Amino acid sequence: MPRDGEVAADRGPAPGQVPAAEVTAPDDADERARAFADLRPLLFTIAYQVTGSAADADDVLQESWLRWSAVDAATVANPRAYLAQVVSRQALNALRAASRRREEYVGPWLPEPLVQTAADVADDVLLGESVSMALLLVLETLSPAERVVFVLREVFGFEHTEIAHAVGRSPAAVRQLAHRAREHVQARRPRYEPVGEDTERVVEQFLHAAGTGDLDALLRVLDPDVVWVSDGGGRASAARRPLHGAPDVARFVLGLFRRATPTHTFRTAVVNGAPGVVLRDGDRMEGVFSFAVQDGRVVGLYAVRNPDKLGSAEQERRVGR
Repeated sequence: MPRDGEVAADRGPAPGQVPAAEVTAPDDADERARAFADLRPLLFTIAYQVTGSAADADDVLQESWLRWSAVDAATVANPRAYLAQVVSRQALNALRAASRRREEYVGPWLPEPLVQTAADVADDVLLGESVSMALLLVLETLSPAERVVFVLREVFGFEHTEIAHAVGRSPAAVRQLAHRAREHVQARRPRYEPVGEDTERVVEQFLHAAGTGDLDALLRVLDPDVVWVSDGGGRASAARRPLHGAPDVARFVLGLFRRATPTHTFRTAVVNGAPGVVLRDGDRMEGVFSFAVQDGRVVGLYAVRNPDKLGSAEQERRVGR
């Protein structure tokens, strides 16, 4: 029995029942490539939710493609289930390999941001929430096995038998993990509104108040219990601990905007399925900010400033279910 977070030797996942539309097994290289391309948004989303790293998710998909290209397609009844299992096992391995880096990380750790087009998440609230900074931070508090079980079961609807092969556990053990993970997440799940006109308007009000130095207006747009989490990784200016409460967050934000030069720009965007802002100095990205909005106020702000996490933030990566 593997320890928590470890997976059994890669002996190839057993085909499971498809939880969505049936997918015909590809019978040649071109069809195999098309099947992988069609499933890529789903597979990337699984890997990203498990690892919290877009770069690691890209590596997971590359390794999974190599395994997929070598498998005997005749033995695969359901490519969707098969590839989800392969990606999940590789993502668990990547998460375990990254654990030491997380322990030594300077300051708060945030996932690598995804600067997206709204088309990916606008019509799928669950998908948008599943890649949000706030929920990914909750998933960080799960064990690795609980994390992959939650992602596969709650977000993508895979059966316990399919998940069992991905994590090297029995279906009964997976059912227990799913129950424990679901209760854990529900107790800590942040509540906020999905990206839309109302939330985008709140972000615009925030930017105007911060840009003009209007403290009173900024306090009005911030929830009294707002939390600011910034990730500089010791490589960029960032608060070394989370800030709590509107007064402290407002003062920090105004200081950030006062230090901005004429070459700095703040552009609204969709970041991890939520309203966000991209900060640039000329052509160089200096920060990505994701907002959690509820009842017309900002309840959470997540600022990624670590340049190691910004290099490919705007690379086109589609999420999907």
